Amino acid sequence: MAKYIVNPILLRMKESERGSVYQSIVALGMRARQINDQIRSEFQMRAKDYISNLEESEDAQKELFEISKDFDIIPKPNFIAMKELLEDKLRFRIPNDAKK
Repeated sequence: MAKYIVNPILLRMKESERGSVYQSIVALGMRARQINDQIRSEFQMRAKDYISNLEESEDAQKELFEISKDFDIIPKPNFIAMKELLEDKLRFRIPNDAKK
């Protein structure tokens, strides 16, 4: 897990370049949700054949266990989003609010 630790000083420096830290946190949260949805859909796609046969077959249980082990090693979506931000792969813009 040590390779996924985010240096808070580097994160603050990166955020001070862009403006508000709070806006970046919101963008990170939205990106983490997108990543989580992608991971979940990929898991469901790989596991859908085995879920229907789960109670009938012990092989299905073993295969589902192997699939879940593959997904356990994937870093958390928050870490992936932070890494994308630090590597300048995450772009976000703040829409201009219409002033009334």
